[in-house]
Amino acid sequence: MNQHLILASSSPFRRELLTHLQIPFSWLSPDVDETPLSNELPQETALRLAQVKARKIGESNTDALIIGCDQVATLDNQQLGKPLTHDNATRQLRLMRGREVIFHSALCLYNPATQNMQAEVVPYIVRFRNLTDEQIENYLIKEQPYHCAGSAKSEGLGIAIIEKMTGDDPNALIGLPLIALVNMLQNEGFAVI
Repeated sequence: MNQHLILASSSPFRRELLTHLQIPFSWLSPDVDETPLSNELPQETALRLAQVKARKIGESNTDALIIGCDQVATLDNQQLGKPLTHDNATRQLRLMRGREVIFHSALCLYNPATQNMQAEVVPYIVRFRNLTDEQIENYLIKEQPYHCAGSAKSEGLGIAIIEKMTGDDPNALIGLPLIALVNMLQNEGFAVI
């Protein structure tokens, strides 16, 4: 029998992705400080935060498998956070237009009972269209992606501002690399199908 799964995330997008595997799970918000450490590479930030989130939820759920996730978007190796406001999103999209952004999606599967932790970062590269200021404004008014790294939601209208996407798992762009997760679950003896 499979262990109970807990998604250590408050993201509705990650919850929706996880439902695609048709396995029961619950979710808890880990509430951790997501500030990058000084001199930390973007992929290191994402990996550390995914592990911290999984460990935090695992402290009080020792009989479950915990899925921790984090995503850091980068442009020229500079981290792009969640914009949170319209003005910040406008600035981000103006910087990103006509350029490539790397989304570093970190995934961690933690078994508190055995202390076994599997973790990896799955990158996904997005080239944005060379958008006009008017297109950026129209997109932001319609989509309001203020809680998304890089101000874009590819699963929605954001696909219209993207020119090209490259990577091994399109789910990684949304924040939960399902191909890697299935492999990790199998390593824990958890049957997905």
